[in-house]
Amino acid sequence: MILSKLTKTLSAAALGLSLAVSGISAAMAADITIRATANSNENDEDYDGLVVFKDFVEKASNGKVAVELFIGTQLCSKGDECLQGIADGSIDIYISTSGGAAGAFPYVQVLDLPYLLRDDRIAEEVLSEGTFTRVLREKILADSGDKIRLMTIGNTGGWRNFANTQKRVQMPADMDGLKIRTVVADLPQELVKALGAAPTPIPWPELFTSFQTGVVEGSKNGITDIMGMKFTDAGLKYVTLDGHAYMGALWYMNNDKFMGMDEATRRVIVDGFAALQQATFASPKRKSIQAYADFAAAGGDLYVPTLEEKAAFKAAAEPVFDWFKTNIREGEAVYTALVDAAAAAEAKLDGGIMMDIK
Repeated sequence: MILSKLTKTLSAAALGLSLAVSGISAAMAADITIRATANSNENDEDYDGLVVFKDFVEKASNGKVAVELFIGTQLCSKGDECLQGIADGSIDIYISTSGGAAGAFPYVQVLDLPYLLRDDRIAEEVLSEGTFTRVLREKILADSGDKIRLMTIGNTGGWRNFANTQKRVQMPADMDGLKIRTVVADLPQELVKALGAAPTPIPWPELFTSFQTGVVEGSKNGITDIMGMKFTDAGLKYVTLDGHAYMGALWYMNNDKFMGMDEATRRVIVDGFAALQQATFASPKRKSIQAYADFAAAGGDLYVPTLEEKAAFKAAAEPVFDWFKTNIREGEAVYTALVDAAAAAEAKLDGGIMMDIK
């Protein structure tokens, strides 16, 4: 067993060394080198997306562009720090959640507004069609002095669902009094309060012990995060698949670097981000299969709300929409952009479904 683990470790190290050496060789031969970072690990869909991006861009540019990957905190460790790196050009590509960028660009929290995107097909149509993303891009460019360019929005972990240590949650009333972990950003705290629970900001690394000690009793996470962090060992037992927020991943690039390329190369980069986006759409779906199986094997209770129950959650969350439009700069504009894009996606896809089922 020890020998088997050692062999796997050495194989992984050799693979990492091989990738690093090939990356150095490619960078030496290329005209343009892009430094891309993700504050995650090699088991994450962000990494999957970057591997696809690197492969596509290096091949499609005939080696003109080399992409160097820095996974973890090698280049930066926090959202504000990483975005500053994009702005000053020390980092070329970075990915954040909406919460990670809310301090700099508060309106990106629109992605955390609950129950606006019906399912994967609608979310993926909205984000790949591009109109909504361009609205955010224009605002981010303006607020960063044309330094930070939003390239695309992918996925990082599927959907946020409510999970807790205490009981099955089927209706908003079941949330009453539960201490739910949130990030520091305002919007998720407003959502938890609207549903009758108590928002409790806790740093991600402290969440496991916070479940164990009862500091918090629940969270808003995707199943891959729950099982990746082994939260079931800390007492997390109940997951309600209410799908209140699609876990959007915002991918940024230094705008000077991008615009300094010729038009043909910029097109390669844009196409590379499209390939990255598709990889991040697919990766959580595959990984969640095993995660759900592991959750059940650990004694977890998984509940899928009925259409009526999900409608009750959406109705209870209505005050959050007004709060966002009133309190977040550009809130009404980005809210309208997302709602309009979702309506267009539903009309398009539902029309196609009706033709396909006849």
